[in-house]
Amino acid sequence: MTLRRFKKVNSIDIIETRVRGFIGDIQHPKQKKKININDLELQLRKLLDDYYEMDGYTLFYHAIEILQAEGQLIPIQNNQYNGKTPALALYYWVNIKVQENKWDRLEMMKLGDQFDFSFYERHPEWQTKEEWVRIQNVYTFLQSSEEREIVSVEERSLELFGHEKFLLDGDSFPDGKGFLARIGVSEEKLKMVNYGEPFVFWMKQGKEIKDIQRVLIVENLSFFHTSIKLLEAGQLDYEPELIIYGEGTKIEGSFSFFFRMFPPKSYLFYYAGDLDAAGYGIIIRLIEKYPDCCIQPALKIYRKMLECREQRNDQKQGQTQNIQYRDLFFQWFMEEEQELLRQLWQENKRIPQEVLTIETWRKWM
Repeated sequence: MTLRRFKKVNSIDIIETRVRGFIGDIQHPKQKKKININDLELQLRKLLDDYYEMDGYTLFYHAIEILQAEGQLIPIQNNQYNGKTPALALYYWVNIKVQENKWDRLEMMKLGDQFDFSFYERHPEWQTKEEWVRIQNVYTFLQSSEEREIVSVEERSLELFGHEKFLLDGDSFPDGKGFLARIGVSEEKLKMVNYGEPFVFWMKQGKEIKDIQRVLIVENLSFFHTSIKLLEAGQLDYEPELIIYGEGTKIEGSFSFFFRMFPPKSYLFYYAGDLDAAGYGIIIRLIEKYPDCCIQPALKIYRKMLECREQRNDQKQGQTQNIQYRDLFFQWFMEEEQELLRQLWQENKRIPQEVLTIETWRKWM
């Protein structure tokens, strides 16, 4: 091999090694990082005095291509380039660092009678000391689970993981939300339940729990009180024996509490909320989450709201306008009513439930 060729090969090794070193320093075990490729090259030029003599950019380009082919770098396709030939994307995602397998395979096999470790084999970055301690805690619990009582998710979470919020949805413990899915263990195996939060309700005077058949859920507090007055006056649609204050989206988490309070049987649930994107989402998610329950929109009440559409106002800022929820909600209505609802949507308008007051209700009597 000639001296010149040897220097060329050696330069390739130096450039690629340096670039890999930079990328390795940037990589994070759990999240992608964004880099500016010009900044990366600048750091390389500072380290190599003969960068231009060795045709450094060409070698740098090839190193980036190799790392991209390996999946360590992902170009961000936004039509921004580094301004050189051959061109590279200006920005790249640095992929998650793949760590060496840290867990003892023999120890994993010992626990394999209870856990599915396939996720951790595909994602070794999750093989951390903290995760292994959690798995051991769960394994110890499962050895005597038949003798344990059913408790709340919060209580079991505190016992096994040191914090009552670990297994709950939220930002406090983002890793905790998927922990049971990662190890293939159900909430039932851990003898825990997610108790629904109690809700405010009103039972028709003279009725007992055993008499309840029709239940009206209303989204807003004002109409909850209006509904009570109408019910006691015998003027409320559907003549429910029970009215529940849904409190906006809160009902999605508290609805399960109903079945802890009332005897198991077939109930008719009617839901009435605002005629807006958020209101559509609440009822459709309830229907999807509880497919065994008879839950449907309180169409008679919604139709009264449509007749008050002169009081429509602007959609609330920040509401997610889910087209699927909208269409599923609209299909409950007749064609001419669907047209009115589409107009509201296109105008970015809504009809709040508060249009239904004791006074406005009188015109339908």
